[in-house]
Amino acid sequence: MATYRICVLPGDGIGPEIIAEGVKVLKAAGARHDVAFAFEEHLIGGAAIDATGTALPDVTLEAARVADAVLLAAVGGPAWDTTDSSQPRPEAGLLAIRSALGLYTNLRPVRTFPALADASTLKPEVIEGVDLMIVRELTGGLYFGTRGRFHDEEGAGADGAPGQRAYDTLEYREYEVERIARQAFELARVRRGRVHSIDKANVLDTSRMWREVVHRVAADYPDVELTDMLVDNTAMQLVANPRQFDVVVTENMFGDILSDEASMLTGSLGMLASASLGDGTALYEPSHGSAPDIAGKGIANPLAQILSVEMMLRYSFGMVAAADDIARAVAAVLDEGWRTGDIRQQGTRADQLVGTARMGDLVVERLGA
Repeated sequence: MATYRICVLPGDGIGPEIIAEGVKVLKAAGARHDVAFAFEEHLIGGAAIDATGTALPDVTLEAARVADAVLLAAVGGPAWDTTDSSQPRPEAGLLAIRSALGLYTNLRPVRTFPALADASTLKPEVIEGVDLMIVRELTGGLYFGTRGRFHDEEGAGADGAPGQRAYDTLEYREYEVERIARQAFELARVRRGRVHSIDKANVLDTSRMWREVVHRVAADYPDVELTDMLVDNTAMQLVANPRQFDVVVTENMFGDILSDEASMLTGSLGMLASASLGDGTALYEPSHGSAPDIAGKGIANPLAQILSVEMMLRYSFGMVAAADDIARAVAAVLDEGWRTGDIRQQGTRADQLVGTARMGDLVVERLGA
């Protein structure tokens, strides 16, 4: 029996609750397919700041490096919110582990479940059949550029006192654009053969270079259709005509924003999984935050975490049949009408409204059906 080592990072807020369900489903899927998983839990984010003073302790990073995959829940919360750039923030741990592991590709699948058609704020005829993949560059751009703030006479307030000036640098290298573009085109080849490249080439030099490099890469993929689209138009098109998209590739900040917008096509951010891939150990996490307002109540939706486990099996371990089993189990649970609060619809019976652990149990039960 093969055994894979999983570095488990519960993080903050609802993280420990939902990751427990991901682990539960992963164990069940492994048992069905004669694979064992060994789990090692470590701190990241706000919990790590409280315990060690840093959002990514060295022991956590080392455990991630030697693991076969990393399963992360969520980080952050108001307890660690600060505008003081000298103070640690939970999100810094997430950025740091992506960078240290060389995880430059973030995959966020957005597919609508027929059973949740009424959960979306958009009309069912708009979201029917939506199945797209957002490919987000993950280790470049504004989030990793030089930043700072300083006092500046030109930034003075009405009283004439020195004001502040702040800057964040958006920078990309050609090889960073080329490697993420190739990921997108390779994915499109096994999907529906269409790539939308998202930029702001009418304003930004980085976007102009992005577009040039993407077109150069496209020449190697004559079987894939390429469309350039400005990011502001993309934001509109995602809600106006989402079925036009197959693979969407874009830079870090644009991808962050657009993927959260696209999540609402599914009815809830609680349904959106993600995979971060690159040179080192791959990392899998839900796309939502730590939801501190419902932490500890046992009502969080664990399906994004469970679908992240599906992606882990598919991309890290090549366990396609096991991944398909999880996808079918989640769809079956939804088809039967089971709902957590965030995806509750008109007509959902009170006895079908379930909490975090029960939703995980239902997926495990359907895995064995």
